[in-house]
Amino acid sequence: MQLVINTYGSYLRKQGDCFLVKNEDKVFEVSVKKVDSIMITTSAYLSTDALKMAIENNIDVIFLDEFGDPYGRVWHSKLGSTVLIRRKQLEISNTEKGLELAKEWVITKIENQIDFLERLKRPREDKAERLEESVKGLTEIKQRISSLTGIIDERQGTIMALEGAAGRIYFDALSYIMPDRFKFEGRSRSPAKDEFNTLLNYGYGVLYSLVEKACIIAGLDPYIGFLHTDNYNKKSLVFDLIEMFRIFAEETVVYLFSGRKVKVEYFDEVKGGFTLNKEGKAVLIEALNSTLDETMRYKGRNIQKRNIIQFECHSIANRLIK
Repeated sequence: MQLVINTYGSYLRKQGDCFLVKNEDKVFEVSVKKVDSIMITTSAYLSTDALKMAIENNIDVIFLDEFGDPYGRVWHSKLGSTVLIRRKQLEISNTEKGLELAKEWVITKIENQIDFLERLKRPREDKAERLEESVKGLTEIKQRISSLTGIIDERQGTIMALEGAAGRIYFDALSYIMPDRFKFEGRSRSPAKDEFNTLLNYGYGVLYSLVEKACIIAGLDPYIGFLHTDNYNKKSLVFDLIEMFRIFAEETVVYLFSGRKVKVEYFDEVKGGFTLNKEGKAVLIEALNSTLDETMRYKGRNIQKRNIIQFECHSIANRLIK
């Protein structure tokens, strides 16, 4: 389970083999054996004993800002695997093999988008024609990306442009099916300009932390990317790999809206947009964890969606060293 602390002034400490959380007037304990990660989304107090117990049990402690972006984590200092994997990342990052990997990740993202629109189309006969047009546009872009050859330096701009075009088609389609009150104009970030993007950005932030953790465990270097540029302290590989898993957040947010579970009271206005408040964060995180706990058929096996992230990172690491 993921232990989420989202109440201002909460206190986390160690008590025996349990984490003890004091939250306003409530106090509760959670066994260390039941916790996979600890997410802190607000100002809180932490004891060093609690952090030590988390590290000793491979439980990462993640800190998210008001927009859902992870700004830090506490994790053990050991490398996840052999340094050979990191060397291979550098060796192939700008080769034809590197381009093929990058193409696979972006194509997987677009295939997820196509599949999701197909599923949304079935119960919406009155909107099926418009959604089908979007599916055709995404399919064409997928084919164009698939046909690219060469190395990353030669094709990076083309892939990013095509990926951006796919995103505009996709999010335009999602806005089209939203309730009139919550329709939106494309993507917006930090702060989001509408409620849909506010929820989506926060969901993406949670996924970023999961992808980074999976990279570390698999022995991949989060900073050595293929498609996204290398900047100081930019976890380029995390930005690359999350493309395959963004669908988990997108499904969650769309179904919250279609299930009429989103209330305007979940959002606080800030300069230039919105942020999620405590109630909104609780609803989103609960729904996202429910999505991630779902089991699906993936590459010949039944696997929880959250475990697909780790499965893929290990698969990439194995391909690099073989």
